[in-house]
Amino acid sequence: MEKKKSKILMRAVACGGLVGLANSLFGGGGGMITVPLLKGLGLTEKEAHATAILVILPVSLLSFFIYLVRGYFVAEVAIPSALGVLVGGLLGAKLLQGLPTRWIAVVFAFLQALAGAWLAFGG
Repeated sequence: MEKKKSKILMRAVACGGLVGLANSLFGGGGGMITVPLLKGLGLTEKEAHATAILVILPVSLLSFFIYLVRGYFVAEVAIPSALGVLVGGLLGAKLLQGLPTRWIAVVFAFLQALAGAWLAFGG
C-alpha cells in the first residue's frame, strides 16, 4: 500500500510541474490541464475542479509577482477584473455543488475548445 501511495505522490508532483510550467508560460491556463491530470489520478470530476483551484493558487501568485516586477501589471484593468473574478468564483463554487457531474465535464470541454479556437483563429 505504501508503494502505491508513493507512486501517486510522484505522479502528483509531475502533474504539478506540468501545471506550473503551463501557468507560468502562458500567464494562466494551468487549471485547464490540472483537471484532466487530477482525474487521471483518480479524483472525481467535482473533486478535480475543486482541487485545481488550490493547486494553481501558488503558481499564479508567483507568476503575478514576476510579472509585477517586470512591469506587466496594469492595475486599471486587473483590479476591476479581480472583483469580477471574486464574484464569478463564488457563483461557480455554488454551482459546482448542484450541477450534475456530466454537465460540468461538457461545459469544461466546450470552454477549452472555445478558448483554443479563440487563440488559434480569433485572438
